[in-house]
Amino acid sequence: MGLRSTWVLSLAIVAGVLLFAATVWYWPRLAGRNWRAVTGRIGLLLATQLALFAAVGLAANKSFLFYGSWADLFGQEKEMGVVVDHSAAAKDIRVTGTQKLDVPGGARPEVGGQIQKIVLTGERSKIASPGYVWLPPEYFQPRYAKEDFPAAVVLTGYPGIAENLIKGLDYPMTAYKQAKAGTMKPMILVMMRPTVAPPRDTECVDIPGGPQTETYFAKDVPQAVRESYRVGDKPQNLAFVGNSTGGYCALKMGIHHPDTFGVAVGLSAYYKAADDPTTGDLFHGDEALEKRADVLKSLKAKSPTGTSFLVTTSKKGEDNLKGTRQFIAGVKSPDRVSSITLENGGHNFNTWRREIPPMLNWLSGRLQA
Repeated sequence: MGLRSTWVLSLAIVAGVLLFAATVWYWPRLAGRNWRAVTGRIGLLLATQLALFAAVGLAANKSFLFYGSWADLFGQEKEMGVVVDHSAAAKDIRVTGTQKLDVPGGARPEVGGQIQKIVLTGERSKIASPGYVWLPPEYFQPRYAKEDFPAAVVLTGYPGIAENLIKGLDYPMTAYKQAKAGTMKPMILVMMRPTVAPPRDTECVDIPGGPQTETYFAKDVPQAVRESYRVGDKPQNLAFVGNSTGGYCALKMGIHHPDTFGVAVGLSAYYKAADDPTTGDLFHGDEALEKRADVLKSLKAKSPTGTSFLVTTSKKGEDNLKGTRQFIAGVKSPDRVSSITLENGGHNFNTWRREIPPMLNWLSGRLQA
């Protein structure tokens, strides 16, 4: 049974309940001071605590997809990385596998679309990072064979994995259902994580002497997407979307690269680059670079170009409410800003799953094929 199996989680919960009941039942019999009684009490307490911790850990992993398998959890994953040829003839996007969507007829791409597992290599940044691409059913249908499609680069948070966007946040399935219902246009989704130099959190910054993450997402990724898929070359053809760290990156891309991204969406975004042990020294004393990484300061200095922004927050549960209001107030016409403000919602998958369907509808109205 897999690490994220419901059966494994259920067994851990049942084990915790049974051990708790056994502790209550046998405690009077183990009240003595001899070594057997003391050992019994210690054993029951330890076993109960381990079962409870296991249940909580398994539930958290099932929700947030920190680890994909038992081998991954115990550091035994031995799958080799993909060697990417960086010669001039190399493809920027290499497809390493495909997945079908779990819908009727999903085995046929023209019916159920297709999820491609990819490695995207940056021509300028020299960064290679894994991800997934959702291609809607229409992409494979003959009547759309010569049509371009709108596309969105979608980032998860730190230290999430791109798979979270498929299994945790249901982006492909949500986009499939809403396009089928006619509430949004068919759209290509390029799903990645912001962590291009794991385990470091680079905050989508071009770090002096380090990973050129902003260049990767602002230049390399759009170029690779447009060369590999039928996506137009105008800003209104391409969006940048993200949650948490990915949302911060999305807003920064929309501000600094309006000639590439006509739409930017920050779900639970924060507005200033983090500075902690996971990031290390991002700026190396470069004050201009540090100022560039401050979204609110950058927004104030931005020349309006007609970029559309969407930001989300909650009145209770999120700590970005004040920053989000400042961002909304700082957008200058002809740039446009919209928002989603929940009454209650924490910084978690459940909150984002409530925001993604209306966000995709809104995004469909802002992007063009």
